[in-house]
Amino acid sequence: MKSIKHIIISIVLLLFASNTFAEDETIEMLNKLDNESMVYSKKIVRIDVGDTIFWKATNKGHNVEFIKGGVPEGVEKFKSKFNKDVEYNFTIPGIYAYWCTPHKSMGMIGFVVVGDNRSNLDSIKKIRFTAKSKKIAPDLINSL
Repeated sequence: MKSIKHIIISIVLLLFASNTFAEDETIEMLNKLDNESMVYSKKIVRIDVGDTIFWKATNKGHNVEFIKGGVPEGVEKFKSKFNKDVEYNFTIPGIYAYWCTPHKSMGMIGFVVVGDNRSNLDSIKKIRFTAKSKKIAPDLINSL
């Protein structure tokens, strides 16, 4: 009887522990945050392989699009619909660069570092940002 009790307790603890390690993140798509306009609530997020990012369409007019050349090899094109919440499960380690399609020149960009892997940093540095994004991208990239 004691061994069955120990097995049940072990299973419960294992299930509880596995849920506590999940570090899923929520990022809001916003028209304004502090003194910035057209911005994601978090510019850089670090997660583990298998974690999910949930982008919440808090304000209308925004989306999420992975930047061509700004994701690890093997990652398929990803572009959400406007005004819609969207989530993405990150299964490939590396840096993911993304932007809001209509507001990319206004600085609405973000980065996800998966698995503390920066093996595609050189390709991230080659992305051609424009306008305000071009001004803020170097500092963000340097902090990856």
